[in-house]
Amino acid sequence: MRRAVLKGVGSSLPERCLTNEELTKTVDTSDEWIRERTGIHQRYIAGDGETTVSLGTEAARKALADAGLGPADIDLVVVATATPDRTFPSSAALIQQQLGVTDGAAFDVAAVCSGFLYALSITAGLLESGQHNRALVIGSETFSRILDWEDRRTCVLFGDGAGAFVLQAEDTSKRGILSSFMRCDGSLADILYVDGGPSTTGTVGHLRMDGPRVFKEAVSRISSAIVQCAGDADVQIPEIDWFVPHQANQRILKGVAKKLRLNEEQVVSTVALHANTSAASIPLAFDAAWRDGRIGEGQLCMLEGMGGGLTWGAVLLRT
Repeated sequence: MRRAVLKGVGSSLPERCLTNEELTKTVDTSDEWIRERTGIHQRYIAGDGETTVSLGTEAARKALADAGLGPADIDLVVVATATPDRTFPSSAALIQQQLGVTDGAAFDVAAVCSGFLYALSITAGLLESGQHNRALVIGSETFSRILDWEDRRTCVLFGDGAGAFVLQAEDTSKRGILSSFMRCDGSLADILYVDGGPSTTGTVGHLRMDGPRVFKEAVSRISSAIVQCAGDADVQIPEIDWFVPHQANQRILKGVAKKLRLNEEQVVSTVALHANTSAASIPLAFDAAWRDGRIGEGQLCMLEGMGGGLTWGAVLLRT
């Protein structure tokens, strides 16, 4: 069986770390309020010269080094982002150029916080079909540039960063992406959105969110996606070694763990350090656990999340 096998992982963060305490100097909030409701302690904010493309390029370079591969080995670049450098060309095309990849295709995927899951699922299909052989799948965001920094309900929740996977097509039944599950319910588009765009306001706009409704939908939909994705691969939930969720809010992570009766020690959480980095959050969290040795070869990992759209999904991967 031809499958998309994980070969390397990398991540990148901006230089500036913005703590909750620093935020209290410009926003009417407190460190205690943020920690209690979200679990977030700090986030990284892109500075001058740091963009979705530059962060994504650095994460991709690290993933290639981890895989022992170079740009000439890659024939597909897929970038999940809601904050591209330009309306077009795609951030994937710009990262392809920055890396020196000269073969294959490059395109962006827009599914916000679920974007990396969508990108993995699409890429797995392209590798399994034989159309491509090795791919870079990147989640990269600079959400700080679409935040309303006077809205304390949202600006404290998000940060910037990038993460990347190198996937390679191999004939194997034991490793790689075993199953994926993607869904969208556009009737819920108004609970998490940006109030601008080229075709409507001609501006970038700012992020708007109905927090309580997002929380309610997240726990139930992410839980059901995990069950469906595991079932599609004929895997039982207790067989899974690690759960790597979208890092939106520690309360959501705990809510999903409680609903599915998971051991919280199996849930990789970096939300305290990175906040919500949208499409970058899953690969950032995965890279942290990959580098510190928690995630090793041959382990079953469930990646899952939900984002604006409303989009949600899950990917089951054996490393």
